[in-house]
Amino acid sequence: MSFKVQISAGEFFELIRPAALVVSALASIWVLTSARRHRFRDYIAVAWALATLFFPLITLPMYLIARFRRRERRIPLADHPATLRWLVAMPLIYTALVLSLIVVYLYGDQYSVDAHLASAAQAKVSGERMATIEGYREALKLEDNAHTRKLLAIELANAGDWTEALFQFREAEQDGENDDFLSFNIARMLDVLNLPNQAAVEYQRFLTSRACTPQLPDDRCALANARIQATLSQSDTGSVIIIKN
Repeated sequence: MSFKVQISAGEFFELIRPAALVVSALASIWVLTSARRHRFRDYIAVAWALATLFFPLITLPMYLIARFRRRERRIPLADHPATLRWLVAMPLIYTALVLSLIVVYLYGDQYSVDAHLASAAQAKVSGERMATIEGYREALKLEDNAHTRKLLAIELANAGDWTEALFQFREAEQDGENDDFLSFNIARMLDVLNLPNQAAVEYQRFLTSRACTPQLPDDRCALANARIQATLSQSDTGSVIIIKN
C-alpha cells in the first residue's frame, strides 16, 4: 500500500518558515558579535544585524565584504576587559530579544486566520473532511469572511449536513461573496431538503446569472433548468448532491 502526499509551495513554505526564522536569527546574532569585534560602531553593528535578520541572503555577503575591508581593525580583547564584557553582553541582550520576539510571533501565528485556513487546505488535500470543516470554522471565529463561509458550506454539503450548508451559503451570499454559482448551490440544498418551490426560485435566479448567459454555459445551467421543469410538473425524482468548487 502506498500513500501519495501532496503539498503546495505555500504549504511547504509554512513548514520551513520556523526553521528559516531561527537560522536568520542566528546569522543576525553572529553578525552583531562579529561587527562589534571588528570595531563597527554600535548603531552600525545593530543595523547590520537587523538587516541580516530580515534579508539574510542579501545582507550577509555584503557584511562579509565590509568586514574583510576592516579586518586590520579587529579589537585585541585581552587588552580591553571592559570592551570584552560589553562585546559579550550586547549580543546576549540582542539574542534574548530576537529569540523572544520570534517565539511570540510563531505562537501568535499558529492561531491566526491564515494558519487555520492553511490547516483546512492541507486537510482537504489529505481527504480529511471533518478536519477541513473544523479548520474553516476556527478561521471564521477569528474573521467573518464570505469566501471562507462558502468553502465551509461546500464541505458541509458534501458531508451531508445540508441544513447547515444552506445557512452558510446564504450567509456567504449576504456577505457579498462574488460567485455566480451560489444561487445554484442554494437551490441544490433546498432541493435535497424537499423544498422544491423555493429551489425553483433559486434555479431561476441562477439561469439569469453570467454563468448561464455565455454561448457555452456551464453544464449546471441545464440541470437547473431541468429541475425547474420537474418542479413545475410535480415529478421530483431527487438526486445525489455533489457541490463543486
